[in-house]
Amino acid sequence: MSTTKKIAVTAVAAAIGATALAGCGSSDDASSGSSGTKGAGSKTVTLVSHDSFNASKGVLEEFTRETGYTVKVLKSGDAGAALNQEILTKGSPRGDVFFGVDNTLLSRALDNGLFTPYAAKGLGQVASDVQLDAEKHRVTPVDTGDICVNYDKKYFADKKLAPPKTFGDLAKPAYRNLLVTENAATSSPGLGFLLGSIATYGEDGYQDYWKKLKSNGVKVVDGWEQAYNEEFSGSAGGKKAKADRPLVVSYASSPPVEVLYADPKPKTAPTGVATGTCFRQIEFAGLLDGAKNEAGGKALLDFMIGKKFQEDMPLNMFVSPVTKGAKVPELFTRFGATSDKPATVAPDVIAKNREQWVQSWSSLVVK
Repeated sequence: MSTTKKIAVTAVAAAIGATALAGCGSSDDASSGSSGTKGAGSKTVTLVSHDSFNASKGVLEEFTRETGYTVKVLKSGDAGAALNQEILTKGSPRGDVFFGVDNTLLSRALDNGLFTPYAAKGLGQVASDVQLDAEKHRVTPVDTGDICVNYDKKYFADKKLAPPKTFGDLAKPAYRNLLVTENAATSSPGLGFLLGSIATYGEDGYQDYWKKLKSNGVKVVDGWEQAYNEEFSGSAGGKKAKADRPLVVSYASSPPVEVLYADPKPKTAPTGVATGTCFRQIEFAGLLDGAKNEAGGKALLDFMIGKKFQEDMPLNMFVSPVTKGAKVPELFTRFGATSDKPATVAPDVIAKNREQWVQSWSSLVVK
């Protein structure tokens, strides 16, 4: 998120009992092979990321075969925490490439001058609408994902109640006391959901919308894991916890995770997505200013928007590729959801207003 959505995916898998995904890949796997040194001629390139970066071992080995560089992954908490650490070490970074800053926090990274401009090879095959720094190329778009309300299919079928489709539906009496969301001050999906409401209702209308949600019994918890695995009745973890909220702010890619790690696998996902409630996240990587292995960092950025890495992401990090022609696994497309018109807010607008919006939201909803 942001705690990126990958942290959320890890927790889903853990709740279902899939230890293979827990931790989203280990540093040991990522750094196998030649250790090298960090000085001139180093054959190790260090990727600094949030805790939930994950790539198949074979894909990282392919990068080594193609370039001669071995990837070492340095995980640093959720995306917000990882970014804060890089800001504190600006100019003397802990690695060569940073991955995990998204459009909700992009301005902080750029305003702090964390990255050396580099136009990655293959950018011509990356969708133009995700290239938010196209003029300066300080960051390279790597993936997209949507924060959306998920619903418990069984609950709504049993109640003979149509699930909500839009932000407006969530404030209707039929959905009273059904929604759980995350705190926008402490959670990436919570912040994304707040931004989605601002994109929908505007700066003059979002507060009235949240007043309605509060009156309609919305429940706010600190983070995604609590919301999804303890409060949401549709998740594997929620079923075990006997959760009673059939609506949760999560991700459009959450249903495929419920299918992939279930045993036995269901024919249909137990959860659905209200596609009219989605906020689009775009995640970036950049060459850190002061990187000791600049050549290796550039090679890694090239590789991350190449088809091998892009096609590896959907079932490892449960995000969508940005490179044209990259194939998405059938399980991801069959059980996931796509919003045709996801809500978006320009990074500079987020930068200017984020703190004020979160403070106003907190005073309205939490305090």
